Amino acid sequence: MKALTWHGKRDVRVDEVPDPRIQEPTDAIIKVTSTAICGSDLHLYEVLGPYLAEGDILGHEPMGVVEEVGSGVTQIKPGDRVVVPFNISCGHCVFCTEGLQSQCETTQVKEQGKGASLFGYTSLYGSVPGGQAEYLRVPQAQYGPIKIGPDGPDERYLFLSDILPTAWQAVAYAAVPDGGTLAVLGLGPVGQFCTRIGRHLGFRVIGVDPVPERRVMAARHGIEVLDPATVDDVPTALIELTSGYGPHAVIDAVGMEAHGSAGATAGKLAQAAVGLLPDAVARTLIEKSGVDRLTALHNAISAVRRGGTVSISGVYGGTADPMPMMDLFDKQVQVRMGQCNVKKWIDDILPLVEDPADPLGTLDLTTHRVPLAEAPQAYETFQKKEDGCIKVVLAP
Repeated sequence: MKALTWHGKRDVRVDEVPDPRIQEPTDAIIKVTSTAICGSDLHLYEVLGPYLAEGDILGHEPMGVVEEVGSGVTQIKPGDRVVVPFNISCGHCVFCTEGLQSQCETTQVKEQGKGASLFGYTSLYGSVPGGQAEYLRVPQAQYGPIKIGPDGPDERYLFLSDILPTAWQAVAYAAVPDGGTLAVLGLGPVGQFCTRIGRHLGFRVIGVDPVPERRVMAARHGIEVLDPATVDDVPTALIELTSGYGPHAVIDAVGMEAHGSAGATAGKLAQAAVGLLPDAVARTLIEKSGVDRLTALHNAISAVRRGGTVSISGVYGGTADPMPMMDLFDKQVQVRMGQCNVKKWIDDILPLVEDPADPLGTLDLTTHRVPLAEAPQAYETFQKKEDGCIKVVLAP
């Protein structure tokens, strides 16, 4: 089969690789019909290469049709249409039963001290072949795949694999009071859904992003938007927009590659340095140093109302990042974050996705749909934010 594979920093290729096969009774094989490029895939493209091996298959936002199931899989059958969550969870361990599927005890990558295995996301998370491919082996298929109906375009359902429940969790973690204000820093795919979910739940929502096309998309869904280039200071602007108090909650939907300050520049230099080092040395630097660009996170902490919540959905990778502990303590800020527990939120989200009115705008997110063969160019376009690119869907 053909699959998108990693070969080095900013070097991904479509290669011919062996077809996946059933290895365990709880496996399934999915013929992929659509698979997306996630913003966190760009961290693999740019920063997290030391945890990848040449030829690793990327991608963790797939859906398709079941081709084959193992003897232990009864909830789906060949011919069923399914979406595959990005985290691999068993459904029966102590963490899964507590709604913490991202910490699944069965698939934890214990040798790395990490939580549940993820599709297509480095040795830190199990080196499981990903879904930017024609076929996908799905472990723990007795629980993970989300069965959907035969009708409707893929994009109505595809984002259940990751970014839609990730955004739902980010808003849930934000704990915005009824009628409160939510600010979202970063209007990429997750940020777009965060703003729409917040508005659907009745909050005042302000979205912040320097990219004009992203602001236009958010505004199309009734979101107030702020261009950081038009203000001296984003936190001050958000505070002024909320009668001097600040938003009740701020979501950081940006993560480790934020732009916009001297600190971000220093982080960028650190990330560039990591990319030049041998993998073993680079891994040590990432695991023991602060290599993230923290502009968005620090802006969130500065902007949020006293007693408010900062919710982090953007991915961070450093372990020694400086944090303004005095401000967090003094302002009595709550901070919540973590990999999304996809299956926990599906019952809340699926009725909205199936609603013909499309209240979360799932059909108004994809800006580029291209064949799998064009994936390398699509990665570059997405990474450079060119051609109005907000969300890329690949068709194997």
